[in-house]
Amino acid sequence: MTAPPLPREVSRALGALPAPIGKRLLQVRSLVFATAAAHEEAGRLTETLKWGEPAYLTAETGSGSTIRLGRLKDSNHAAILFNCKTTLVDDFRERFPDQFEYRQTRALLLPVTGKLPKLELSICLSLALTYHLDRRGKKPRYGLRD
Repeated sequence: MTAPPLPREVSRALGALPAPIGKRLLQVRSLVFATAAAHEEAGRLTETLKWGEPAYLTAETGSGSTIRLGRLKDSNHAAILFNCKTTLVDDFRERFPDQFEYRQTRALLLPVTGKLPKLELSICLSLALTYHLDRRGKKPRYGLRD
């Protein structure tokens, strides 16, 4: 699945970032939608702004935890932000200790150049999009559909 058209407010938010960060986050946005499409249990994503940053919610099903795209003030990396009250970033760190840079329990950081680690990142996004299913004892699928 390709990502839907970019909503005007999301485009503005990404455009306000330094160009390399905005470009990287557009790649991540596409991967968020592709990953959600691979998980029927996630349902259709809601794309909105939270705290002025693009945010992706599984509002239709409640299966996941919000994913936000932005940057941290003290970093030149693109940031994928998660609810700090979840175990998501700790789970990512355990699975991929050397693949990504992390900030506390809230962010996964990506360099703005180089190849996007799509497989590893899609696994992290899958965990976020199905976080509440896992907490309810339902087993999400971590593989991706073609």
